Amino acid sequence: MSQQAALPPEGVPAASASVRAQLLATEHWSLLASRSTTQGEVLTRISMFLTLTSASLLSIALVGQATDFSDAFRVFAVVILGILCVIGVLTHVRVNNVGEEDLMYVLAMNRLRAAYLELDPGIAPHLMASAHDDMSGMEQTYFWLGPRSSLSQVAGSSMIFIAAVCSALLGLLAAGIGGLLHAPVWALYALGFGVGLAYLVLTAWIGGRRFFAFWRSYEPASPTPDDAGTTNAA
Repeated sequence: MSQQAALPPEGVPAASASVRAQLLATEHWSLLASRSTTQGEVLTRISMFLTLTSASLLSIALVGQATDFSDAFRVFAVVILGILCVIGVLTHVRVNNVGEEDLMYVLAMNRLRAAYLELDPGIAPHLMASAHDDMSGMEQTYFWLGPRSSLSQVAGSSMIFIAAVCSALLGLLAAGIGGLLHAPVWALYALGFGVGLAYLVLTAWIGGRRFFAFWRSYEPASPTPDDAGTTNAA
């Protein structure tokens, strides 16, 4: 009962359906392992960054009390906040890269499910994740628990979380530099809020631009039937 695929150009006989299923399953498990490793690495990195941030802010508070918030304290705070901002931005870049990699893993596994359905169409009712590697299939796989807006998915992501933390740190750094220059209090608030908000908006714009640019250039191998002609229109 095994199905024989067409012969490859080299003339080597194609593998049977059972062998194809084993090869596809091996690739599937390889993708799952790589995805798990990547997620574990970035979560560890986020934890290290947050631990460093909390310890650094605590040290700034203690030094401030010990020095009575003198000019020496302002210099110390600016140096520590500057280091935190550099580490935070690097962490944010890594989190964004992992988000893009995770999208690749999801699309790759959706494509493998399409291959499973070619071998046995009868398993279709048992698949909760999508077998289509387009935007609709990606959304079905990510939102398989039920309807959920893309906005809530993005707002609750690690990318936005780290962006918010980095925005706060950059705002504190900007205010600290202003305090070192003896700027008025209202200017410190305006400078800190403006810099933090600007970073948050800029990173969100860059992330959205890269996301939609990817979909404009991406050609799915197994598009959703209803969206086959409109997949790349996003």
